[in-house]
Amino acid sequence: MNQFKLSILDLLKEDARLTAATIATMLGAAEQDVVAAIAEMEQEHVIVKYATVINWSKVDDEKVTALIEVECSPERGRGFESIAERVYLYPEVKSVYLMSGAFDLLVEIEGKNLKEVASFVSNKLSTIESVISTKTFFILKKYKQDGIIFEEFEDDQRLMISP
Repeated sequence: MNQFKLSILDLLKEDARLTAATIATMLGAAEQDVVAAIAEMEQEHVIVKYATVINWSKVDDEKVTALIEVECSPERGRGFESIAERVYLYPEVKSVYLMSGAFDLLVEIEGKNLKEVASFVSNKLSTIESVISTKTFFILKKYKQDGIIFEEFEDDQRLMISP
């Protein structure tokens, strides 16, 4: 991938709403070159989706998010691919990562409440034949996501009195 396309990707990662004209101006390039590069990257599935980062704690319709460590045994000939595929096809699953270390897959899911997440783990995830064990961690609060800080903390304005 050339530097021009990498620069476009960097700009779109920061703000997916940038227009091709704005990107062209920022890079000192022709607008039609930016349009062509973006179309090519979309066709090649380099650009998969344009997304918005939402601070759900500011919205009444909060969701429960959990990270689940999954230990599983790989399948002959396919390794972890078929297990990961079975997991990521569930609509509750937002992300699946193959990991190194004490567990094999890291699964991020969203549910309406704790009970819904627990039900997913016990009724769907744990019942997959190759799954050996799971550990579920509920996200209590997000401070930063995708480089975006959600909560700005004010400096402590109290005076310190020393003897």
